[in-house]
Amino acid sequence: DARISLLYELMAQRITRYVEPSYVSDAMLRGTTDEEDAIAIYSDHVVAVDRTGFITNDKWGFTLGYSPDGLVRDTGLVEVKSCCQKNQIKVLLLNQVPKEHMVQLQTGLMVSEREWIDFISYCGGLPLQVIRVEANFYIQDQIEKAAREFEYDMGRLLVNYEHATRGLIPTQRRE
Repeated sequence: DARISLLYELMAQRITRYVEPSYVSDAMLRGTTDEEDAIAIYSDHVVAVDRTGFITNDKWGFTLGYSPDGLVRDTGLVEVKSCCQKNQIKVLLLNQVPKEHMVQLQTGLMVSEREWIDFISYCGGLPLQVIRVEANFYIQDQIEKAAREFEYDMGRLLVNYEHATRGLIPTQRRE
């Protein structure tokens, strides 16, 4: 269901060239502030971070995108996660990247073609945790396969959309 929902959402964005606003939770707002703090601490104690925007790569015959939290020199990236206290304690004790973030990190490495990404786990009042992650080509192959299948399905649905909307009355979006 989540895959189909995402397929329709991205299809609508391609057709309309418009991204609808989405809900911003308190945790997301906290994350925005915490990201700045975490990168400042990392820059002071590890290495300077250059901020950048959304990047894309189309070397697979379709476009994948990634929004890094920062670039490190010519070979690295950083990805910051703002954690609640209990999750920060868990990351500190296990000293490993939570599995739910691994696809994002590996996609970032694929898109950027960089060698490593530092996963920065942050919760103010607790130690900052930095875990270096290098490319995992098995995971990246699975990401490429899934993205290729997704792109194929998108193309098929766009053709169906063209047939389904032929002859219908077009409308304009008001800003």
